[in-house]
Amino acid sequence: MRRTRRSAAIALGAAAAVALVGCASGTPGGGGDSEQPFEVATDVQLEGSPTFDAASSDGTIRIGVKEDQPGLGYLDPVTGERTGFDVDMARWVAASLGFSEEQIEFQAIPSANREQALVNGDVDFYVGTYSITDARKEQIDFAGPYFVTGQGLLVGVDSEIASEDDLTADTTVCSATGSTPIQNIRDNYPDVPTEEFDTYSQCVEALINDQLDAVTTDQAILIGYAAQDPEQLQVVGEPFTEERYGIGLPKGDDALREHINALLEANPDIWQAIYDNTLGDSGVEGTQPEVDRY
Repeated sequence: MRRTRRSAAIALGAAAAVALVGCASGTPGGGGDSEQPFEVATDVQLEGSPTFDAASSDGTIRIGVKEDQPGLGYLDPVTGERTGFDVDMARWVAASLGFSEEQIEFQAIPSANREQALVNGDVDFYVGTYSITDARKEQIDFAGPYFVTGQGLLVGVDSEIASEDDLTADTTVCSATGSTPIQNIRDNYPDVPTEEFDTYSQCVEALINDQLDAVTTDQAILIGYAAQDPEQLQVVGEPFTEERYGIGLPKGDDALREHINALLEANPDIWQAIYDNTLGDSGVEGTQPEVDRY
């Protein structure tokens, strides 16, 4: 039923000739959190965006997210509360389009299924540690980047490891099974013992229990764990690869991509406030990257 309504809305949207207008007024905090540093826009019109037209017709915007990454995209199984930098970025974008918290439908989409979810129209946009790559741009588009990170190291607060240069045959490094980061360690630090678990959380638990010496993956994910448990965990060194996180969009919706890029460029103070409220708890300073209008 939803897809039928959306198809009709897209047709109506294509016939409409409206200008891009977004007034930042209305309910503070997207309707769900009075402490959010943005408001829900009113009287929004976005000419030429079939995604916006369809969501407006439904009265609901569907956003793909992660829900197992503390500090970035996390769903508390007890309270049902969604938190994290990526989740609040998603709320901010939705608010700029005129959607309150009650009008957002979050969907947890695994990494391997993100492009297909956007191609199928299962979600209107996706915010969840989604690296911009040329291969992905063949199927979808990206706004942003809104965050730049890279492979990093998470260690205990008393660890003598300060960077990847301190990895030796006496230090065991853990990452998710089959991940690119663990393969990078094997390729570039062949003498360093490695450990693999199904999830990063299992690696972090083993690190806390002194069963290994470091955990490696994108530094943004590691910052989230450090922010969750700063008394036991810390991120060390600089990223030794580069990952540019973008907001995944349906291919060809240039109006929506332009709207989000303009939002990011015009509001560095809101970006900083979202960072400080989430990943900032780790003690790691964050800097907003420049938008890439490819």
